[in-house]
Amino acid sequence: MKIDFDSIPEEAKPNFKGGLKEYNVQMFTDDTNKIMHGRLVPGASIGFHTHVEDQEIIYILEGEGTVVNGEGIPDDKALPGLAYLCSKGQSHSLINSGNTDLIFFAVVTKV
Repeated sequence: MKIDFDSIPEEAKPNFKGGLKEYNVQMFTDDTNKIMHGRLVPGASIGFHTHVEDQEIIYILEGEGTVVNGEGIPDDKALPGLAYLCSKGQSHSLINSGNTDLIFFAVVTKV
């Protein structure tokens, strides 16, 4: 199955999961997956949340951010070429701590 993100409009999700500013996303969903091309402007974040029924992989494409670990502590730079896994039962957050948009690809799958 081909997913053409150029044909999916970007949606702004204010204060997504309790985060700051907006999460801008092009999203494909089906019964078991969410596949997202996401963008956070400088200072924006996805709020700290737990993956209860699914897991998420985030792959950084552009920009610079901070990943917040399961204890709620900012602990890792999010840089292009790096991927992060948040397994079922774990918590995390993503913050744009840079000066340009943070662009990433995320896949959430039910497990």
